[in-house]
Amino acid sequence: MTVPNPSAIFEAGDVRLGSGATYRGARLSYRTFGTLSPARDNVVLYPTSYSAQHLDTQWLIEPDGILDPNRWFVVIPDMFGNGLSSSPSNTSAPYDGSRYPHFSILDNVRVQRRLLREVFGIARLKMVYGWSMGAMQAYQWAASFPDEVERIAVVCGAARCAQHNYVFLDGVKAALTTDPAWHDGRFSAKPERGLRAMGRIYAGWAMSQAFYRDRLWTQLGYSSLEDYIVGGWEGNFLRRDASDLLAQIHTWQHFDISDDPAYGGDFEAALRAISADVLLMPSRTDLYFRVDDNADELPLLARGQLAPIESDWGHRAGNPVHRGADWAFIREQVQALLAR
Repeated sequence: MTVPNPSAIFEAGDVRLGSGATYRGARLSYRTFGTLSPARDNVVLYPTSYSAQHLDTQWLIEPDGILDPNRWFVVIPDMFGNGLSSSPSNTSAPYDGSRYPHFSILDNVRVQRRLLREVFGIARLKMVYGWSMGAMQAYQWAASFPDEVERIAVVCGAARCAQHNYVFLDGVKAALTTDPAWHDGRFSAKPERGLRAMGRIYAGWAMSQAFYRDRLWTQLGYSSLEDYIVGGWEGNFLRRDASDLLAQIHTWQHFDISDDPAYGGDFEAALRAISADVLLMPSRTDLYFRVDDNADELPLLARGQLAPIESDWGHRAGNPVHRGADWAFIREQVQALLAR
């Protein structure tokens, strides 16, 4: 069995962002698993999702699992704003708080590309696999660098942030910024009330109605609904920096793969430019990344397959820490994608 390499930092220097701002001394955190082949042709990129760091997502990488490190060289780059890569929480004044230069999904992908080329000499990816905001990054990779990506797995994600998704995120943002600790674009202290409120709002959106009706939280070891909400959701966000969470919401809300000079906002052109084999895996019960969004994207893709996850776990079906049928389905679909 191969073992993971320790996490490392790619010093990206001064990065000119798509917004026109410059982030000085940008740092991209990452971790690798497996062994890079001599031909550098076994690379899978696995970007992180909202509020997650590589320590939260690396469980998916295991022998004979969804991503097998005995076969693939897996690279997890930490998204900007997640607290490990450059983020509000580790950016010094005067660019902290509301002055933080926001990274777009495209900005993330461009720096990830530099990491792969400058550190490992990797020029082509076997696959980009992503869930949620990680799926957004996978889509952006395929649109912005079509000749460098063979396949993408878009798990509970889409090629842009839908308006309904935007409204959901606005509610989450409001929970944080109505905390008494929020003043003039920054937090004067840890907004514990806001973080707990955020967790409760998120719990209602991330999981389906059937998840609660059938008390599926018991499969995660919680003794009551309140135990699940406090331990599973309040606790999840209380461990994060609130400014980092706001920065990632900004990145999420403003995502559109056509927000690239190559496409000038032409969404259909961006989708048609993708030459990678695309696997779209929405959850049938996801409340904000909808199956219909992927179904609308599918006809515009040169090579695409829509394979919904038939699950009651809502958005979390795409991150099946509960294992079971969702994990097995994703594993089967990804292995078939890699075999094509």
